[in-house]
Amino acid sequence: MTEPVVWPLWGMILACGAATYVWRLLGVLLAGRLNPQSPAFEWVSCVAYALVAGLIARIMVLPTGLMAHTALTDRLLACVVAWAAYRIVGRNMFVALVSGLVVFMAAAYWRGVWPS
Repeated sequence: MTEPVVWPLWGMILACGAATYVWRLLGVLLAGRLNPQSPAFEWVSCVAYALVAGLIARIMVLPTGLMAHTALTDRLLACVVAWAAYRIVGRNMFVALVSGLVVFMAAAYWRGVWPS
C-alpha cells in the first residue's frame, strides 16, 4: 500500500500561515505611525458600519435557515426593542442584545415557531 503524499498540503498550510503572519507583523510595525483620526480611517469606519448595516438588513428581510420560518414582524419588533434598549440604557450592547433576543424568542414562541 502506498502512503498518500501530504507534503503539498503542508506546504499550502505553511504558506497560508506565513501570509497571515506577514500582515500581522506589518500591522505591529505600522500601528504606531497611523493616525486613527485621518480621513482614510474615517472612510474605513464608514464602510465597516455600512457592511454591518447591510448584513443586518439582509438577515431581517431575507433570512435563511430557521430564521426563514419566523415572521418579519417578529424580527422587526426584536430589532426595534433592541435599538430602544440600547438607547435607553446608555449604549449598552449586552442589554440591547439580550432584550432583542428575549422579545424575538417570546414572539416566535407565541406564534408557535419556537420549540416548546
